[in-house]
Amino acid sequence: MSRLRIYNATIVTPEGRNALKGSEMTTGVKRVPDAEIVIEDGVITAIGPSRGNLGDSADIDAKGRVVVPGFVDSHTHPVFGGWRPEEFGWRLRGDSYMSIMNRGGGIVSTMRATREATEEVLRAKTLALLDRAATMGVTTMEAKSGYGLDLDSELLQLQVIASLSADPSTPVTLTSTFLGAHAVPPEWAGNPDGYIDYIISDVLPRVKEKGLAESVDIFCEEGVFSVEQSRRLLKAAREMGFTLKIHADEIVTTGGAELAAELGALSADHLLHASDAGIDALARSGVVATLLPLTAFTLREPFARARQMIDSGCAVALATDLNPGSCCSGSIPLTFALACIYMNMSIEEAITAMTLNGAAAIGRADTIGSIEVGKRGDIVMLDADTPDFLPYFTGMNIVAMTVNGGRVVYDNRAAKIVIK
Repeated sequence: MSRLRIYNATIVTPEGRNALKGSEMTTGVKRVPDAEIVIEDGVITAIGPSRGNLGDSADIDAKGRVVVPGFVDSHTHPVFGGWRPEEFGWRLRGDSYMSIMNRGGGIVSTMRATREATEEVLRAKTLALLDRAATMGVTTMEAKSGYGLDLDSELLQLQVIASLSADPSTPVTLTSTFLGAHAVPPEWAGNPDGYIDYIISDVLPRVKEKGLAESVDIFCEEGVFSVEQSRRLLKAAREMGFTLKIHADEIVTTGGAELAAELGALSADHLLHASDAGIDALARSGVVATLLPLTAFTLREPFARARQMIDSGCAVALATDLNPGSCCSGSIPLTFALACIYMNMSIEEAITAMTLNGAAAIGRADTIGSIEVGKRGDIVMLDADTPDFLPYFTGMNIVAMTVNGGRVVYDNRAAKIVIK
């Protein structure tokens, strides 16, 4: 039996098996000083007062540091070929995301590079991104396809995710989402309805047959896929047994949030331009509002209205949106800072959003997202005695250790920044 004990720690964690909504995102956060956590065979089996050094080599002295649940990055696109640094320069000159996409850049540019990439190249590149994520405290990540836009390439991306998930040395636990409806590929130009038909008839059944995805997502946006096209694809996916996620109301207000509530999706993501009615619908339905402040920051767009969403009773999650185009960043430290500084979230709300609510956004709140007996032993030790340092050290990484399922996957305790 594997065993790990962390003692002399201050635990800061939300509690529960479901997403926390509204004021619960603050009141549901528990602080336990001078505590210890025992993890056996990957699962937390005991939490209690610290008994100090028991002389066991599997014991880790936190030395008064804060420990929080492993961060759950519930919206990422880490499997892709190529890079698009030139588009960043274009945006700096004032070109919009959609104008770049309309002239053959954006998602279709990455599509070409991904179709040309081998499985080995895609796997190595994705693993490198996961290694970086682990250094910032990410223990679980949702990984989307969506850069192949045809049967073979979409299956290849999902196979890369499955291969990494099956490898016990992978530092981050992955969940898989099929996002074939990320853009209309050139061979279906001018015929988005036909492309949706193709996904429903030819691609989704193969994804289901091979067991390569848990969820299905779609880019519901003006000039990409309409609400009706999104509804048709997602209803078909739901009938096949997939859970649902939606890229909603990112560029303009489309009613994507309302559609997510109507269909009972796990989450509606982006929501920069979600309407008041959409926010209210999310609150009533319990669909998690997954906000991606790094994307708003890099696109120089207004941030999503997190404060209104929380005050309206929504369950809000935070994620990075790591991708090769609109947001080539998986920075957890900057995500915390932007959420607190520009989106008016409290530190407790941001922690809940990045842990338990992120877990709910991928259907995992019953097993991860909080430090509680019976949950997976995913722990982040900060080089600080208070979680206030997460946004205060703006954009700086203060993770001292990342533990995934009781296994130490990153250890930087020697490089003290805060704790004296």
